[in-house]
Amino acid sequence: MPSNEDRLAALGVTLPPPFRDEANRVRALRSGIHVYMAGHGPLGPGNVPIVSGKLGRELSIEQGREAARLTGLCCLSTLRTYLGTLDPVVRVVRVVGFINCAPGFNTPSDVLHGFSDLMVEVFGEAGRHTRSAIGVAELYADIPVEIEALFEVTP
Repeated sequence: MPSNEDRLAALGVTLPPPFRDEANRVRALRSGIHVYMAGHGPLGPGNVPIVSGKLGRELSIEQGREAARLTGLCCLSTLRTYLGTLDPVVRVVRVVGFINCAPGFNTPSDVLHGFSDLMVEVFGEAGRHTRSAIGVAELYADIPVEIEALFEVTP
């Protein structure tokens, strides 16, 4: 059975550089067999948005899904940096996605599929998770998606 790192390589996915946090917080924190991931967005170096805009106004559902996938790559980059490798990940447990929505946009769950699909591609069935998708009026720097996640890892 291929490792998580082998599956990631087979997908041809390159993870972006991890965020550099300058605030009084951490992006990942382990407690027992769980790693809690702080909110991540589709941000590049210097915390500059790779994509911005509201779903239902500037962005389509497909563009939102791509933003959610990019956010997933950022999350995996932080997780790999924190753990040293993605191989200790046993499963994705819980995901909460905040979707920057224009008035009347009422399908934030459709956007979050971009993140969920990536987790299944990388972790197989262990990537299937519980989740909530919440439409919000504003997010940092007008990013379209912010996602926090909980991962189970080997002891």
